[in-house]
Amino acid sequence: MKFGLFGSAQAPRGPAGAAAKGFWDYVETCVEAESLGYHSTFLVEHHFSGAGQVSASLNLQTWVAARTTRMRLGTAVIVLPWHNPILLAEQAATIDLMSGGRLDFGCGRGYRHSEFDGFCMSYDEAESRFEESLELIKLAWTSDERFSYEGKHWQVHDIIVEPQPAQRPHPPIWIAAGSEGSIRKVARRGANLILDQFASPAQLAERIAIYKTELAAAGRPVDPMQVAVARNFYVASGETDLEAALQRTRKVHERNIRLSRGPDERNRSHILNYADTPGATEEHALFGSAEKIARQVAELRAVGVRYVLLNGNLDAAQSVRRFASEVMPQFVEPQGVERVTAGASA
Repeated sequence: MKFGLFGSAQAPRGPAGAAAKGFWDYVETCVEAESLGYHSTFLVEHHFSGAGQVSASLNLQTWVAARTTRMRLGTAVIVLPWHNPILLAEQAATIDLMSGGRLDFGCGRGYRHSEFDGFCMSYDEAESRFEESLELIKLAWTSDERFSYEGKHWQVHDIIVEPQPAQRPHPPIWIAAGSEGSIRKVARRGANLILDQFASPAQLAERIAIYKTELAAAGRPVDPMQVAVARNFYVASGETDLEAALQRTRKVHERNIRLSRGPDERNRSHILNYADTPGATEEHALFGSAEKIARQVAELRAVGVRYVLLNGNLDAAQSVRRFASEVMPQFVEPQGVERVTAGASA
């Protein structure tokens, strides 16, 4: 198995030095995580939350790229409807080039009502803008000749995009999905799949099977590292510490649910699907002792999960260390060779 980091840094409003501390802490946590054997770090993109969440994922990941040598640099996700796709293709190619080909380009259509409202953009356009932008970004990365493009939302004339990314034909594309239809669409694109942090192991098994079946039907190779499963996590030192961490996480989810809800409930994002069930957002979180978390990771492995992205919210540094020392060695050999255990799926 492989493990990466997932989520957000925070730079709350205030004096410049204090506001930047959250970003600096994120960079230093990534540097340490690389030395501890973590495979990647994926950053969200959010706007107008009032909590100082990351709004410029590629900019912050550029700092991580400069301070690391092996760690994969992911976005989970850049919301394509809000960006000029050509400028975004150039920026992403630049970090891929300068990092030696370590970018994982996670993209999506967005879901928070507050963000679409803030950008004065209709949520009804999210899907068409996403489709058109992704098509244009891939064309920009792969075309060696000048090209033109005429779409509903974007038009370009006689351009060639520079620089080319280091990874050819382009950086891996990651897309988050949960429904059967959306998972099949991800597979048909040949994109990698991110599964949400709230689904049960049984649900994950069903979704992985759908993805693999669709890949096979398209004649594409099946690699378990093409599926990443996000999980909230916190390695607690005791019951009091655990309850305090759960309370902090509940507040984060309550805020995210509030920001996500639209007036007509049409944007049924992954988090809103769990909003009305008490405890649903923490039921399958990796919270507790190292022993408990190891059992949960073993359950994930048993249903075919091989790549887990760990979201520590505000408690990342401490849990990153404890997970690496107390949990990770049970699933990954120091040299990176997976340990074979009885009952593990192939």
